Amino acid sequence: MFNRNLNQAFVYGCAASPNWRDAAQLCLTQVEKVPEGANLGFVYLTDSLASEANDILDYLRVNTGIYHWVGGVGMGICATGQEHYDHPALAIMLCNFEPGSFQVFSGLRAPADLERIPMHFEGVPANFAVVHADPRNANLDRLVEDFAGVLESGFVTGGLTSTRREYVQIADIVTKGGISGVLFSDQVVVSTRLTQGCSPIGPQHAITGAQQNVLVSLDGRAALDVFREDIGESMWQDIDRHGESLFAGLSVRATDSEDYLVRNLVGIDPANKLVAIGDTPREGGKVMFCRRDDSSATEDMQRMLESINSGLYRKPRGAVYYSCIGRGANLFGENSEELAMIRDSLGDIPLVGFFCNGEISHNRVYAYTGVLTLFI
Repeated sequence: MFNRNLNQAFVYGCAASPNWRDAAQLCLTQVEKVPEGANLGFVYLTDSLASEANDILDYLRVNTGIYHWVGGVGMGICATGQEHYDHPALAIMLCNFEPGSFQVFSGLRAPADLERIPMHFEGVPANFAVVHADPRNANLDRLVEDFAGVLESGFVTGGLTSTRREYVQIADIVTKGGISGVLFSDQVVVSTRLTQGCSPIGPQHAITGAQQNVLVSLDGRAALDVFREDIGESMWQDIDRHGESLFAGLSVRATDSEDYLVRNLVGIDPANKLVAIGDTPREGGKVMFCRRDDSSATEDMQRMLESINSGLYRKPRGAVYYSCIGRGANLFGENSEELAMIRDSLGDIPLVGFFCNGEISHNRVYAYTGVLTLFI
């Protein structure tokens, strides 16, 4: 039977304080009242509070009556229209889902672990998942791809923890080292989109020569010659200043979409005309060079928001947002401009999330992106 209370919006709170208990209490004060039927909470904390994660989890359970919690630590966290960096802060969202429509999991560290974690609801495969992952796990790319492959929708969203302290994840317990989060059945309706933080500055090129992480030749020409031609002579002459805003975009394998994975430019070798990137390119693949700046990121953010808005048939109950630590204040400005764009587009819906060391969308780990998921 459908629970009439599921028409209610979720509720959220976000607060900063040097004392974790004060921050948690302020969050609950903003919530005012725990929604009837609330049975899952999202919680995000800045890394200043990482060592207090167990205490925070216990406090939230006692004071909300909600047992199930998922979340993680970030160098920054976010909520509706606001961002917090480099100081102790906490964000929570209390949700009410149909009983039996979700399950919290943890301990996914290697592909073999997929066989021991229940991935179904009454015999039907889980449809979708929101996850948090440890960037130190060497199996992460494979794990995300295989995990998405066992879900009915093939879709996972989430983020990699970012911290200068402890790599904390919360999934009913405090954990680390792999992937944790929450699985949803097809009773839970979601809509999700990805926004890239970069824009191409040249066409796609065939990778005709590559060694380890080095582009040797593109379209049969020396890789550095192609790179120099794409970025233009004025930028090339001032490459030391522009270098940090230039990236390589590797095309996504086995897809007809225009999606691409942004990777750092590690270095160039003018003598041998080589370009080194922060990934392992493969011969036969494609790459294009990209530039990251506030105008291109803003334009793509607006495109993403228009796209997700156009498909809505009712106001979302709540949202989670995972953005690269290189975005936010580092790209859009220090006054929460990135989160303000989402609020201006979708309204004051409850939203929480964090700034990540990598973002997860569909079945891949991205960089320099923002991943928005709405609960409808």
